[in-house]
Amino acid sequence: MTKTTSPPDTLPAWHTLETLAAGGKRLDLMSLFQKDPDRHRRFALSVDGLLLDYSKNLIDETIFSALLALAEQSALEQQRAALFNGDLINSSEQRAALHTALRGEREDGYQCGGQPLDEQISATLAEMATISRSIREGRWLGVTGKPVRDIVHIGIGGSVLGPQLACQALRPYRHPDLRVHFIANVDGEDVLNTLNQLDPERTLVIVASKTFTTQETLLNTRTTLHWLENKLQQSGLVSSRQIIALTASRQNAEAFGIPSSQILTFDEWVGGRYSVWSCVGLTISISLGHEHFTEMLSGARAMDRHFRSAPFAENLPVIMALLGIWYRNFLDAPSVAIIPYCQRLSQLPSYLQQLDMESNGKSVSQSGETIDYQTGPALWGQTGTNAQHTFFQLFHQSTHLIPLDLIAAVNEPHSIDEHHRTLLANLLAQASALMVGNRDQADLPAHRLCPGNKPSNLLLLDTLTPYHLGQVLALYEHKVFVQGAIWNINSYDQWGVELGKGIASGLLSEHDSNRNGVGAPDPSTRQLLDHINRRTGLFRIP
Repeated sequence: MTKTTSPPDTLPAWHTLETLAAGGKRLDLMSLFQKDPDRHRRFALSVDGLLLDYSKNLIDETIFSALLALAEQSALEQQRAALFNGDLINSSEQRAALHTALRGEREDGYQCGGQPLDEQISATLAEMATISRSIREGRWLGVTGKPVRDIVHIGIGGSVLGPQLACQALRPYRHPDLRVHFIANVDGEDVLNTLNQLDPERTLVIVASKTFTTQETLLNTRTTLHWLENKLQQSGLVSSRQIIALTASRQNAEAFGIPSSQILTFDEWVGGRYSVWSCVGLTISISLGHEHFTEMLSGARAMDRHFRSAPFAENLPVIMALLGIWYRNFLDAPSVAIIPYCQRLSQLPSYLQQLDMESNGKSVSQSGETIDYQTGPALWGQTGTNAQHTFFQLFHQSTHLIPLDLIAAVNEPHSIDEHHRTLLANLLAQASALMVGNRDQADLPAHRLCPGNKPSNLLLLDTLTPYHLGQVLALYEHKVFVQGAIWNINSYDQWGVELGKGIASGLLSEHDSNRNGVGAPDPSTRQLLDHINRRTGLFRIP
């Protein structure tokens, strides 16, 4: 069949899945396992140290075949080629989405506008390595001549979530004498609480902002510089070696006052939520060592190559994406939970929230038409076993259908055997309890009944290393891409985010003429401004 960019709900496989959905809602997981003794092998896939067990999902061979047919009939294959070829798949901004090139090798042949990218990317990596080594070896000195010991990474959204996740997930690899701190929230109390832990003479400020116009990031940067200047009794530190900028706009960073020699840049085709692979990963390189940052890149590249070449039926991102579409569009599941059984992955749910919901929280097609089918789900989660004692009750006994991704590292050399055994036992027990329930205990009172039949994926890493972390992040990137391609939406813009930014800028503007096209506040907002202003005087009310 000729592939199409038509809405997915016009495809034959979509209609087949609609018919199968009624039966899917009645599927019983335990019965499926009893009928098919090899189900746990049939619906599992192991790739390069990652095992995805998707056997505990509300699918059978017929449903899985129909899902694969949906992928085949959609524009996924062309969209995947366009992604890796550097085509302008971000249609609303006329940009490529070539973050995969940042972890590529010369042989991968990445180009943008007909120009090879490998030399440019290699040069940036070499610059990062030089800075990282200088700081790690104590040769990067502050204005008083002391080596850096505290790194403050300032950003928001993708400019901070990736580095924060990596530094937390890979903390056993950290330099023993360097401390890394992250400032994202514009809440001044939080900023001051972080700054007051630091030694100003040994503090390096790293500012990550794609445009270098992000309101929260620039305010936090000015506050941090003001704090440094007060503590060190020096002015003009914006032009000192105690600040580095990571941006796609060298011009704006220079206008802010940062010397060109302390500005690392990435291209416009790097989306913020994919920028961890760019020079925005400098903080990772400094904290963990540049060789470990490059191992992350290698793991992500391995997943890129798998996604690019594996048949859909043996393709980790495609399978995970299709399962998500099955639940979202045919079984009416509005959310998905991410539960890492690994404290070092505690930031993963937050990272994936932005990746997924900012990418696929859309209601218009690639051509700008309003769509009438569901797209991105709400994503939420927390680490197990903490989550078991907070919201797992909802999974076990509520009326909601909420698919789960349960994630763990099989080997954990940095833990204690008894603890890790207990952690993995809880992971396996919860996956089992969600599926099996306690229906076989007929004498239980109704309030203790857990019906089971709750779906989950198990994603098991051999070990949580930089390589495997890179694989996992790229896996979810491609899962989100696959869903966006099948839903026929643009996964690479975020105009809803821009709307809120514009309104906030208007409220903060000192003059009506600087409102950037934003009108006067709506009646409710004006009333709330009045209430706040009577108590604080913080706003100029037009």
